[in-house]
Amino acid sequence: MLLESALSRRFDDALGHGTLSCDITGRGAMDNLVAASSRTPAHLWAVGVVGVLWNSFGCVDYTLSKLYPATYPASVGMDAEAQAYMQAFPAWLTVFWALGVWGSLAGSILLLLRSRHAIPAFAVSLAGLIVSQGFEYLSGYAPESVHTTAVIATSAVIWTALVFQLWYAIRMKTAGVLR
Repeated sequence: MLLESALSRRFDDALGHGTLSCDITGRGAMDNLVAASSRTPAHLWAVGVVGVLWNSFGCVDYTLSKLYPATYPASVGMDAEAQAYMQAFPAWLTVFWALGVWGSLAGSILLLLRSRHAIPAFAVSLAGLIVSQGFEYLSGYAPESVHTTAVIATSAVIWTALVFQLWYAIRMKTAGVLR
């Protein structure tokens, strides 16, 4: 009896607060239920804002590398051999680098907008990362200064962040948060 009355009170409360609605006007009978369940969770804002800030670094690095190819790499501590290697990138590799950095920034912005298109943006970014890093590590053309512990650690952080962002966007889509 106690359980039955507690359930009845919960159901009555849900009806009274508009969480459940028997009203069939509007777009559909489930509108109130869907609206209540798809509120933006606070962690989405945290992941989205941190993602925009983090991914902006890659976009700034890419942009400055393209605008100032003779001075920017040296200003961040790249030696002459690594600079020559980077300036000799084939055009197709530069395209994948751009897809990697701009795709992740777009994904973070789309995540903040609660758009389901964040998932393909992060997937495109991951494809760009796979191709550009694959070329760097598998081609045999990269100088030793590109394979230092610091560079490898930075790459690991980039991979981890991007895979997490893609996983998170998929989870938010599954949870109905992304539209």
